[in-house]
Amino acid sequence: MSKMPALYIGHGAPMLLDDPLWSSQLRGISDGLEKPRAILIVSAHWESAPITLSNPAAKSPLVYDFSGFDRKFYEMTYESPDATELSGLVASMMPDNEAIHQSQRGLDHGAWVPLKVMYPDADIPVIQMSMPTSDPKKLLEIGKRLQPLRELGVLVIGSGFMTHGLQYLRDWSVDAVAPQWSSDFDSWAASALEKADIDSLSNYRELAPGMPYAHPTVEHFTPLFITLGAATSADLAPQTLIDGYFMGLSKRSLLVA
Repeated sequence: MSKMPALYIGHGAPMLLDDPLWSSQLRGISDGLEKPRAILIVSAHWESAPITLSNPAAKSPLVYDFSGFDRKFYEMTYESPDATELSGLVASMMPDNEAIHQSQRGLDHGAWVPLKVMYPDADIPVIQMSMPTSDPKKLLEIGKRLQPLRELGVLVIGSGFMTHGLQYLRDWSVDAVAPQWSSDFDSWAASALEKADIDSLSNYRELAPGMPYAHPTVEHFTPLFITLGAATSADLAPQTLIDGYFMGLSKRSLLVA
């Protein structure tokens, strides 16, 4: 099996599942990849230290960590197979002096919503790993530790949203024009990514236009650093697979070789 890439994807809200364009774009990503043997995903919606891994049992219940949506989204399932082997493999890649906790927590919507589009058959073992810090340097280090998983056919995914200033949105329509803070941040990030400028990206709080409106809290941007850390080389620029906006928020999604 060939080496898998690493991805950073915008995961959207559950209503992503009803958006034909975005769903087709995400499915296009998975259709363009060799089918992974397993998936490790880090979602914006699970910040917990020390590093904790999700329940590896087959058909583990999902986390419905959202409110105000149609009842159908709370009845959806994603019954992926047993991932005990992957869980053990991920734990073995962490330093001996760092405790890795095991949880009974299932996949949250930052994980199962995009996976339901990309791999709807739910026939691939999946483990979710908590994000233990927002420090880009530390997340890059974690991603680097995970890089060998790619040689073993594991798809590493950071799941977030390139801009996420929900509280500053005024037009909630799907095709809303992007606010200036959203488009400015997205353009800046795209430029930095094209140059593989990890230093600038790591200093986004100080350097990025549109802050703090683009990320009043940063957990939807920081999974990017897990993905970048898992790159074969820090000098390789990621490939943009999806761009554009959803409700004015950037859904830019990337592939790292």
